[in-house]
Amino acid sequence: MKFWVGVTDNQWFKFLSELQPEEVNFWQPSATPPFSNAPIGLPFLFKLRRPHNHIAGGGYFVTYSKLPLSLAWEIFGPKNGCSSLAELRNLISPLTANNRNDGEIGCTVLANPFFLTKDEWLAEPPGWAPSIVRGKMYETTEPAGNKIWNDIQLRISTPLDFIESDVIGAEITTELKVKYGAPVTVRPRIGQSSFRLLVTEAYQRRCAITGEKTLVTLEAAHIVPYSGTGEHDVRNGLLLRADFHRLFDVGLVSVTSDLEIRISPRIREEWFNGKIYYRLDHKPLSVVPATPSMRPDPDLLDWHFKNRFQA
Repeated sequence: MKFWVGVTDNQWFKFLSELQPEEVNFWQPSATPPFSNAPIGLPFLFKLRRPHNHIAGGGYFVTYSKLPLSLAWEIFGPKNGCSSLAELRNLISPLTANNRNDGEIGCTVLANPFFLTKDEWLAEPPGWAPSIVRGKMYETTEPAGNKIWNDIQLRISTPLDFIESDVIGAEITTELKVKYGAPVTVRPRIGQSSFRLLVTEAYQRRCAITGEKTLVTLEAAHIVPYSGTGEHDVRNGLLLRADFHRLFDVGLVSVTSDLEIRISPRIREEWFNGKIYYRLDHKPLSVVPATPSMRPDPDLLDWHFKNRFQA
């Protein structure tokens, strides 16, 4: 099994170890991902910078995305490792070309983060070269990787074992690429921020209904509300333009189990308006996830159509 050890800002770690969130944004000023073709659930360990140089915690990889800095704050807030958008800008601006104010940053989303106490930290990992500035991939079949993994397992209350599951989202299933070894399944706990990014990437950053690509206008809608019985599951999500998200939540827009858009007649009846919406009535969704396991669950869509749609 492979796992990543990422070079981690000490202040980021300190802030989040006190916050103890259910998910974190391991951001970087560059929009280049730290690794490629990584499976959901890849263990990601935090190696602090000097003067510590210790492994001090970790989490599970969920997804990677490039986001404007302001949108990263909107989605993650303090889970970015600081207390305000202004502070995040101050941290990132000196690290970017021309001190960009709202350029894209790289966002590596991690679920189930854990933070070791100082007396539990692991000394600088074996085989770590001073020239490594971002991180290093280890494998448990090799001596160095095996030692790190075993030492981490001894220090946490819930071992980082992979758990079988066949659900995408709240319980994620993924097959490792050949590059990463044999297939495994994992079960990270997916929070609201992870849900939003997973849905955003699943729909190729386009509104499922209109095809709109302006990222700041797009939101991840729950088909069955999370406040009810719904989950942070990609199959319980649709990426929608903000106005369609609101209409969907109140039942003035719905999507049938065969992915047909429906617009409620009440928009016309109550507001004598809605031409821009009615042209989409009975049309198929504009965007559907390419991966079948990330497409909306027909049963959940059927629930929304029967229980929320104002026909």
